Amino acid sequence: MNHDPDVPGPPPGAPRSGVTRRSFIQTLGVSAAATALAEHASGAAESRRSADGPQILGPDPVEVTLRINGQDMKATIDPSATLLEVLRLDFDLTGSKEVCDRGSCGGCSVLLNGKLIVSCMMLAVDAIGAEITTIEGLEKDGKLDPVQEAFIKHDAMQCGYCTPGLVMATRWLLNEAPKPTLDEIKKYLSGNICRCGTYSNVFNAALEASGQPPILDAKGA
Repeated sequence: MNHDPDVPGPPPGAPRSGVTRRSFIQTLGVSAAATALAEHASGAAESRRSADGPQILGPDPVEVTLRINGQDMKATIDPSATLLEVLRLDFDLTGSKEVCDRGSCGGCSVLLNGKLIVSCMMLAVDAIGAEITTIEGLEKDGKLDPVQEAFIKHDAMQCGYCTPGLVMATRWLLNEAPKPTLDEIKKYLSGNICRCGTYSNVFNAALEASGQPPILDAKGA
């Protein structure tokens, strides 16, 4: 910047007055940070409701509506609750069993938008907007699903803990492949563990429910 010779400057050694480039940048940075913090604090609630990004729920309990077995069901839940916990504790749908609670046994299997999932590994809030079908929802107007009837006919159960998950897995299988082979049945049900070892009867039930003759014995099963 050029200095006007007619305007006297500061005496030698005097501190420079006004705003230097360094002080301007420092002040600008502090002001920007303060503005950003203020906007963050005042707009936090609004950002939670933003339609442009994911909705933030919690940490307090939240009210949710889940579409379960063709009905809208409401509950106030902890955002960290699993779908299995909400089904059993909030909606009294205890058909889905908590066995391993780590997604490895299939006892808690339900259908989510027609696909088989383990409900112990999914947050209930992540199921908002989806169609959920539990074993209770297979019965229609007092009539059991053909898979349920076949399980009863072939005594495809012992202790019963795994049975609801196996029934749901079999229903999913028949929705995907109405006339499955024995190998396909084994593959589709491989994620469901029966600690009592009733697999042969389960395979027979799946064949029966698909309108095919059951295997004659356990050989090769």
